[in-house]
Amino acid sequence: MRDPRYDILFEPMQIGPVTAKNRFYQVPHCNGGGYRDPSAAAAMRGIKSQGGWGVVFTEQCEMHHTSEITPFIELRLWEDKDIPQLRKMSEKMKEYGALAGIQLAYSGINGPNLYTKEVPLAVSAMPIRTFTNDPVQARALDKSDIRDLRRWFVNAAKRSKAAGFDLICLYGAHGFGIFQHFLSRATNQRSDEYGGSLENRARFINEVIADIRDAVGDTMGITLRVSLDETIGDLGFSNAEVRDFIEMNCDLPDLWDLAQGTWEDCSGPSRFKEEAAQEQLVRGIHELTDRPIVGVGRFTSPDVMAKMIRTGTLDFIGCARPSIADPFLPKKIEEGRIEDIRECIGCNICITGDMTMSISRCTQNPTFMEEWRKGWHPEQMNAKGVSENVLVVGSGPAGLEAARALSERGYNVALAEAGTVLGGRVTRERQLPGLSAWAGSWIIANTRSARNPTSKPILTANWTRAAS
Repeated sequence: MRDPRYDILFEPMQIGPVTAKNRFYQVPHCNGGGYRDPSAAAAMRGIKSQGGWGVVFTEQCEMHHTSEITPFIELRLWEDKDIPQLRKMSEKMKEYGALAGIQLAYSGINGPNLYTKEVPLAVSAMPIRTFTNDPVQARALDKSDIRDLRRWFVNAAKRSKAAGFDLICLYGAHGFGIFQHFLSRATNQRSDEYGGSLENRARFINEVIADIRDAVGDTMGITLRVSLDETIGDLGFSNAEVRDFIEMNCDLPDLWDLAQGTWEDCSGPSRFKEEAAQEQLVRGIHELTDRPIVGVGRFTSPDVMAKMIRTGTLDFIGCARPSIADPFLPKKIEEGRIEDIRECIGCNICITGDMTMSISRCTQNPTFMEEWRKGWHPEQMNAKGVSENVLVVGSGPAGLEAARALSERGYNVALAEAGTVLGGRVTRERQLPGLSAWAGSWIIANTRSARNPTSKPILTANWTRAAS
């Protein structure tokens, strides 16, 4: 049964013309599936919908072939033939009542176009700064290009609607999206009506959102993801300037999605930062706008989540990695199963997978991105096979999770460990500076004989030598 302290997390919330069933908001995050393995990504999002999330978003979706970030694997919505696979994804996302959101991105100086070979277009003429060792130069958008870009966003919004999505997120955070490139003086060196003053630098965003509203009417909510602080020095988009921008455009999107820094810094809320590390940067922004706000910060504690809502800091609890570590986090809070939550420890293995152009993984949730291919489910076990007894050798996180899962399936499990402590090398790593969160690994904390009576640890320092 749900603790009344957390009732506030389950209140319905309006986002423009649509309503989320609760305040749990899975923000856009990469996963390595993208256009290469859309069925796997769709199944993964569907599990999150089943797990009780009120809002579930796709990863970055490239909305035009003149801006793509090969070799990285994202979604694509370049033309009408991309709609069917995205419709399958939105259907999975909405199956259990979540709102389905799509993040539309145009990458500007972050898009080398290694696949399409198109000349990159950017706010100002600059070298492409990510994802390539080749000297690729972006051409500055002229007025005709800007009109084309506005039209491309409208076309992508119409395709998003046709694919069944409820929400559109315009990506302008992490130093990555074209909207942030317009806002930041570090990337906007224009001298026309799109450069110079903050009002001018915000002009393109205002135009695109107005265009999309005209195109989709009151059928979809529009969210804008911007950086709270670029953290790149005097020319960067600072926290003070983002507050000025929000105050000047308080009613611009249906929801403000606030994230930290550039890509080099946006993964910072990991093992080296506390939960809700961005609170100071977000606090007070609600005094500038009546539109709902979502923010992130590796939220794992329902007490911290409820506090963020009660203090008026946030309206939605934004989660990327915590939703990966435990897609059933909302449902477990609702059912009073707090001790069963698989807490994100900030190890960033999920990000490592994406950065190596492979499927993302999670140390806390081995079923992540295997829901479709292998049929794995984080809360449901396959039936026991013919054998009765299983020996698991090694008590690192993988061995402990195997022992736990096999025990829940009904096997008699013997866990052999050559050392004297369960947990493998993590028991030593978590003693290093900045890695204390690893001590909270759900797998290590919850694989005990008391919780799994059919699992029997065998601790013997000489086991390995004796076996050899």
